[in-house]
Amino acid sequence: MLGIFTKNGKETPEPLKAKISGEVPDWLQGTLVRNGPGLFSFGDTDYNHWFDGMALIHSFTFKDGDVYYRSKFLKSETFKTNSAANRIVVSEFGTMAYPDPCQSIFSKSFTYLRNVIPDFTDNGLVNIIRYGEDYYAASELNYINQIDPQTLDTVGRADYRNHIALNLATAHPHYDEEGNTYNMGTAIMYGLPKYMIFKVPADASGEDKKQPPLSKLEEVCSIPCRSSLYPSYFHSFGMTENYIVFVEQAFKLDIVRLATAYFRGVNWGSCINLDKNDVDTPEGTNLVTLEDTTATAVTQADGSVFCSPDTLFVGLELPGINYKFNTRKYRYFYGSRVEWSPYPNKIGKVDILTRTHKEWTEEECYPSEPVFVASPDAVEEDDGVILSSVVSNNPEKPPFMLILNAKTMEEIARAAVDAHIHMDLHGYFIPSKDTN
Repeated sequence: MLGIFTKNGKETPEPLKAKISGEVPDWLQGTLVRNGPGLFSFGDTDYNHWFDGMALIHSFTFKDGDVYYRSKFLKSETFKTNSAANRIVVSEFGTMAYPDPCQSIFSKSFTYLRNVIPDFTDNGLVNIIRYGEDYYAASELNYINQIDPQTLDTVGRADYRNHIALNLATAHPHYDEEGNTYNMGTAIMYGLPKYMIFKVPADASGEDKKQPPLSKLEEVCSIPCRSSLYPSYFHSFGMTENYIVFVEQAFKLDIVRLATAYFRGVNWGSCINLDKNDVDTPEGTNLVTLEDTTATAVTQADGSVFCSPDTLFVGLELPGINYKFNTRKYRYFYGSRVEWSPYPNKIGKVDILTRTHKEWTEEECYPSEPVFVASPDAVEEDDGVILSSVVSNNPEKPPFMLILNAKTMEEIARAAVDAHIHMDLHGYFIPSKDTN
């Protein structure tokens, strides 16, 4: 089973027309660009963690009832360096790369010295981010790589540090109704650690598009970390119409361990730990103050927190909404359901109001993160379709793009592809008016 997730992927560099079953809605015009790990070894060296694999960008283009598939590896500096050496040379989240035993003592010493302050990988394998009118493959580090959403070519690398003092940034920004992009990061090597909130204006690309959008980056504010040696790790943040919502949680990054990880022979992933002592509320206090939930989080005498959930749905990962309702009250969310297996085998839709749900599932099929696309004449929140790329462990069942009616969760169409498709993480739907 694990093989279909960790098998080295292959590129499909030219558009490949899919075989359609059912009928693709005429109004569905655009490109769904997705990102995720797709290469797990170089030569005789293998990665230790799924999150370490080289980014393989793929896209599904919907045009006049047809669907076209394409995929290309992100040609990051990490990818090119590893390829040239035919071995893993650049360290990743769960895999540390060390000097070739055949190198000279000078070369080995230089490699170790270079890792006193680690220059992180630029393998942006997590998501696709829009800044201005440009699109970037991103992870949670300071490097992002611009891609062409039509050809999937890698355009070039950008470094947040050239525009704002930070070392880490999320791969999950927010976009407001004007098209501005908001994101957060952490500065850990510019004085005392702090969290940075920044904005890239919608028009940051400019009319001539000669300046990178990040050159127009605006710092919104900074927030001092409560601990100067243990800043909180955060995967994402929230946004309302008027506020940024940030939770400084007890899941923390150990800066000293991070700086010495290379010499101690441990990976960067081991430098993130839960601080069980980071509780400063009186015993018996319920930390949940929301009025529309029965969930509780009550502090105990030993400093731990006992959580009781308000269960809407069990085992839902990669949740998403109709993004037009972002920053506002919404009723529905969609996600990949993990039930009997650690791999998603269902797509779920949850109605928060009625506390009911609907599902799509099929034997031997494993769907990716569902993406909602609203119909052009949408009246209700769930007027639209759900898009999800689906892979199978059955070699007789080709991978396909699944199109569901978001209201009923019934299949409208599927587009089978005669090519290798990998299990991905996240992506971005670009309407055709934005790709032409």
